[in-house]
Amino acid sequence: MARPSVVVVGGGISGLAAAWELSGAARGPNDETPRVELIEASDRLGGALATTTFAGRTIDLGADGFLARRPEATALVTELGWSDRLEAIAVSGSSIWLRGSLYELPAGLVLGVPTSAAVVRSVKGLSWRARLAARRDELFPAAFSVGDDASIGEILRTKLGPELTYQLIEPMVGGIQAGRIDELSAKSVFPALLDAARRGGSLMRALATPAGGDSATPAPTAANSPMFYSLTSGIGSLAEELGRQLVARGVVLRTGVEVTALRRTPSGSYPWEVDTANTTTPADRLVLATPAHVTSHLLGHRDPALAALDSVKSAGAAMVTFSVARSEITLPEHGTGVLVPLGTVWSGDGSMLVTAITFLDRKWPRLVREDDVVLRAHVGRSDDVRWASLSDEELTNRVASELAALLPRFGAASESLVHRWQPGLPQYYVGHDRMVVAAKLAATSIRVALAGNAYDGVGVPASIGSGRRAARETLNSLKP
Repeated sequence: MARPSVVVVGGGISGLAAAWELSGAARGPNDETPRVELIEASDRLGGALATTTFAGRTIDLGADGFLARRPEATALVTELGWSDRLEAIAVSGSSIWLRGSLYELPAGLVLGVPTSAAVVRSVKGLSWRARLAARRDELFPAAFSVGDDASIGEILRTKLGPELTYQLIEPMVGGIQAGRIDELSAKSVFPALLDAARRGGSLMRALATPAGGDSATPAPTAANSPMFYSLTSGIGSLAEELGRQLVARGVVLRTGVEVTALRRTPSGSYPWEVDTANTTTPADRLVLATPAHVTSHLLGHRDPALAALDSVKSAGAAMVTFSVARSEITLPEHGTGVLVPLGTVWSGDGSMLVTAITFLDRKWPRLVREDDVVLRAHVGRSDDVRWASLSDEELTNRVASELAALLPRFGAASESLVHRWQPGLPQYYVGHDRMVVAAKLAATSIRVALAGNAYDGVGVPASIGSGRRAARETLNSLKP
């Protein structure tokens, strides 16, 4: 009897994790393992995970770390035999730019949301209005009726007022998704906030004492270590190693090949045929680890719930990385970076492009060198694509000018690198969860599993978990 055939479409970290699970996971393949073929349209595996060489170092161009408290990434690293490459973050904390100065963010924040009025008072850059709003939340909390879902911004504005919402909290929460908190779903992005709002009373107190252990939401900032991990070879190397080990297992990996159609063959030996420009691969099951709009394009004609995935919007962003001689730069004394509220004015043209700064060699010990500092500026949000109209030179000069204003001292860079990510970070708008549930049910009914950052979270652990979950569902559906 021929082995079952499973085709994974999409070679980002979710698709690779799915192929790993399908091919036996930690145990490896056996006689019952299906034939697995993975097809990726681009010429490389890993999607948004990638590394490059810069200033004598290997740095990541995508995510440079992942939450240590979520198990999916560390478990996969361990299964690959790479536990010795796990690198704990060296320091924690960050600063925020308020009223023309930098202020260290205190402990006692949950994704940027303060958990007491005392925490707010400790941020000297906030006005008396913000402090009063926090005290009011403790003594006379605003009433707010919460239904099935609400935007993060609506909850925060109602309970804590506009200054805390947009100046203190939004830079962190919105930055994670590269979106706007007035559009982002609390249920899908920040479930602990939705739960706290439903409990009534003080929002800050409810966040300080969560009703349940929500693994998707970090606990209040604390000295517990490590909170984040990276890899000594860079996060991008995880995809490369997965590819190498998958090939050794007999998984067929095809890059630079676009899937043109997915065809049902009810009268054939296999229920699916996967077409590319030059080949057709028969399959018993499919795992689609593609962006939501691609999934909609391939399967939307089969069910309105799958067609609806085309409505998932994505944000792009850019990063400018600098190497600066230590003698030419002065950084804040503490923390791994700086958050910049949206709409922050500066002496140049319009509001600042920079939304955050990461001190890469302060975060990760492997990047430390005696002579220079490596830091990265992040620009772009879902509705701010000004960076896309600038050349690399123009963007570098603009960002350097802003860093000169944001940091105590920022001299001439010895090296710089611009990297642009075209729209690919899904925006989870209010009601996103209902669309995801409907799409997954529709896909399951036609022997397809959906995986990727459009469904189960945008971080590295969530993406890995999404792929492995889809693979487990697929393997279960193959059982007699």
